[in-house]
Amino acid sequence: MSEFLEIAKKAARASGQLLKDNYGKEKVVDTFEEHDIKLQLDVMSQSLISDLILAAFPDHSILGEEGDAGSESGDYQWIIDPIDGTVNYFFGIPHFCVSIALRQQSTDQWILGVIYDPMMDELWAVDVGSEPTLNGSPISTSDRGKMSEAVVTVGFSKTKDAMEAGFIRYREIASQVRKSRMMGSAALALAYIACGRLDAYIEEVISLWDIAAGKLLVEAAGGRVDLIDSNVTKGKLSICSWNGKLPLENTLS
Repeated sequence: MSEFLEIAKKAARASGQLLKDNYGKEKVVDTFEEHDIKLQLDVMSQSLISDLILAAFPDHSILGEEGDAGSESGDYQWIIDPIDGTVNYFFGIPHFCVSIALRQQSTDQWILGVIYDPMMDELWAVDVGSEPTLNGSPISTSDRGKMSEAVVTVGFSKTKDAMEAGFIRYREIASQVRKSRMMGSAALALAYIACGRLDAYIEEVISLWDIAAGKLLVEAAGGRVDLIDSNVTKGKLSICSWNGKLPLENTLS
């Protein structure tokens, strides 16, 4: 295990423990948005992760949902989502996680991804060139190759245009698959594809920190991740990820 991955795991577990310790307690809300919630714990979680990373690698930079930190000129950039599934967390739904990824900007190489679900104590990890794991055991995507066999999760984003685009996409696939689910965490959706629990995930508007770690996991586990610039929201992405066997190529086009 690389020193980078060791720190990423340590930071994910520390942040996850913070979230678990505060689960079910009264939350301090920084902002209520139309279709989202920003918690004080989002900031606290990211600060904890950033402090651990920058203590080990002070010349690295941080790109996170709650802001940037570290060296502006750092070649190594950590991409952090301190609570992926904040709305679930706020309402006491135990489906959320911490997501941490690392890339080298000069080569555009993705180096590692870690996703930690503190409620299930499940940690997915992948280091470049190594097998992806769940709690230390190797994982791979499912073998399901027919849409009629597939379990697919679809995310619906926060603006009216994004939700309408999501409904169009949902109608296209809902009648083809065995089951569809809306679960509220992009990172866990990708982690679930990587270990074969789900077969595909589609969302029209998503941020890099939501899917950076999961993208590495899925691809290392034998799956596919297609990303394009969102046609709905400038500066965001659209994603279609699947197990590599389903006929989902060009779904976003």
